[in-house]
Amino acid sequence: MFTIDLLKGQGIPAKTHPRNIAVGAVAVVVPIIIAMVMYGYFLHNKIILSIKKNTIANYETRIDGLSGAIKLQKSFEEKKSTHNNCLSEVASNLKKHAQWSPVLVTLVENLPESVMLTSLDVKQRSTRIKVPKKDNPKIMIDISVPVRTLQMKVAAKPHTKCDEAIKEFSEVLRSSSLLGPKLENISIAQSLIKLGEQEVVSYQIDCIFKPGL
Repeated sequence: MFTIDLLKGQGIPAKTHPRNIAVGAVAVVVPIIIAMVMYGYFLHNKIILSIKKNTIANYETRIDGLSGAIKLQKSFEEKKSTHNNCLSEVASNLKKHAQWSPVLVTLVENLPESVMLTSLDVKQRSTRIKVPKKDNPKIMIDISVPVRTLQMKVAAKPHTKCDEAIKEFSEVLRSSSLLGPKLENISIAQSLIKLGEQEVVSYQIDCIFKPGL
């Protein structure tokens, strides 16, 4: 068979080998596949990132809510502490008044009939005493404690011989089962004063209580 090339070799297409076709196809398809895989990873990561952002936002919302609850709880605790301190102070004051009530009853019940009560007051000062240390009783430490003095003044007419009555009154207080153990000392001072237009004898009786009572 003869082949006549009228175009002198310029128009005959070149023979195509199957291997060349496969190589060309791979060269085109592989980059496309890689691009698709990378795009898939990109979409996947974008979705995961969006989910994480939403999760973080939810946690932040919960934290804000918990923060408000914590602040509210803290506010309640502070108010509770303030109220407890107030109640403790009131209870302490009531206890102090309750301690003085039987003392006053004892004074009034034993006051001589020949004298008249003109004033009654409570004085307080501080003193330092040595006490054992709580965590080590062998060591003595100085602490400040209150010393209370119940100061009462009574008046009597001159020449009524009230000195003996006042002396007996002080002895009754010292021997009292209520006051005796609490008293450190009883001092008595006497003077002449004017009560209105009349001159009277005034007795100042100081009942000094033991430190810390």
